[in-house]
Amino acid sequence: MNLESLSVGQEVSSREFSFTRDALVKYAGASGDFNPIHYRDDFAKSVGLEGVLAHGMLTMGAACQVAIDWAGESGQVIDYGVRFTKPVYVPADESAKLVVSGKIGAIDLENRTVRIDLSAVCNEVAVLGKAQAVVKF
Repeated sequence: MNLESLSVGQEVSSREFSFTRDALVKYAGASGDFNPIHYRDDFAKSVGLEGVLAHGMLTMGAACQVAIDWAGESGQVIDYGVRFTKPVYVPADESAKLVVSGKIGAIDLENRTVRIDLSAVCNEVAVLGKAQAVVKF
């Protein structure tokens, strides 16, 4: 990767993810997170939520995928963090669309790293804050 050709503010990638209730069940099985807020509307509503919501780690992992795809085989994500700001509600009969885009937030030529600032939006609401991945080349 020619880091000198990059600039702060440059968009690197974007991607849309679809979360269905089936996907939540599969993720629960893979992760071991069987909290009923991820599959039962009645339970989710009983604890004050609007309905079933996607796992935070699923949302976080999907968002990072944008940086991973951009880095390709020449780079690796060496640091990643987010703040969860809003839940991703997943309706029973359709999918929730998560739209993630990444822009270059900082470039460190000496250490050959690029910070990717990620935006994750569902239903026009930002669901992650300060989502940043550092890629080393």
